[in-house]
Amino acid sequence: VQLVESGGGLVQPGGSLRLSCAVSGITFRTLAMTWARQAPGKGLEWVSGIYSDGSTFYADSAKGRFTISRDNAKNTLYLQMNSLKPEDTAVYYCAIWTTTERVGPRGQGTQVTISS
Repeated sequence: VQLVESGGGLVQPGGSLRLSCAVSGITFRTLAMTWARQAPGKGLEWVSGIYSDGSTFYADSAKGRFTISRDNAKNTLYLQMNSLKPEDTAVYYCAIWTTTERVGPRGQGTQVTISS
């Protein structure tokens, strides 16, 4: 299984980014997927998840600002992030949401930095 995130970068507060995660080596359409992040000096924080049927879930910190989606034809997971804040600065990971872990096998991450 391979998960490859992209789309991170440096954005000013209030800006937007769309993260992508290309998944290969597994039947993507059957998977529940998740986004998590790790800020400097902090633990891993679950951000959002999506079931194979398209049902979506968000941490309170992401509600109203972030939108998770998936394109099963492209084996790709997305995270649209709007109204970004400095506290959103972190490495963002996509991961498989397993039966035992919301953040299971994950990619290498993509850095998101929110700063003026």
